[in-house]
Amino acid sequence: MKLILFTGPNCGLCLQAKALVSLLGRDDLIVEEVNVRNNVDLYHRYGARIPVLKRDDSKKELGWIFDSKQLEEFLA
Repeated sequence: MKLILFTGPNCGLCLQAKALVSLLGRDDLIVEEVNVRNNVDLYHRYGARIPVLKRDDSKKELGWIFDSKQLEEFLA
């Protein structure tokens, strides 16, 4: 499953979100990081909400703050 992680420069919360995904230990996950500062539309949509995970298949989004249980439910 492909996930998009909307991030920003020097975003400590984004590092925490990425670490939570890594801790799941799922080999089927592909995480593409997208810096919202590189796109005006993405910046306006996500700039104040990063980190945000988005499923590429269903387009569902999971905004910070989330824990491992919420992440598992999001991926189910």
